[in-house]
Amino acid sequence: MDNDELYQLSVTLGERLKAKGAWFTCAESCTGGLIAKTVTDVAGSSAYFDRGFVTYSNEAKHELLRVSRSVLERYGAVSEQVVEEMASGALGAAGADIAVAVSGIAGPDGGTPDKPVGTVWFGFADKEGRIFASCQRFPGSRREVRFRAAEFALRTIIDKFL
Repeated sequence: MDNDELYQLSVTLGERLKAKGAWFTCAESCTGGLIAKTVTDVAGSSAYFDRGFVTYSNEAKHELLRVSRSVLERYGAVSEQVVEEMASGALGAAGADIAVAVSGIAGPDGGTPDKPVGTVWFGFADKEGRIFASCQRFPGSRREVRFRAAEFALRTIIDKFL
């Protein structure tokens, strides 16, 4: 996965969002804004992308996306419960039609036996009330994990929502 492949996914995403008249938002932790950057690399993206959120800390997840402190404490930032709350929070805060949330351990440090480096949780939500989460494990360097996470997020939105 490289910048060109992510760009092509973003072009496809944009074409489909425009065709539906839909707005997209993202709430990113381990990808650090890579999804928003990739989406806005496409000229005309302001027709379907108004804002995104980089919520690297638990406090930012709580303040900006209304993720419950008790959920963060009980399950940890890299969890199904947190990414579902992040996606729902981003959807509401942005007034969007479709949202993705990403939280993971890109490495090289920070992994545990239960959540090794490369573990990434994704939350997806739309204004029709659909919400689901998916956990993926990506091999490779920090950069590779982040790029694979962005790719998975964009592909999933294209395949399941558009």
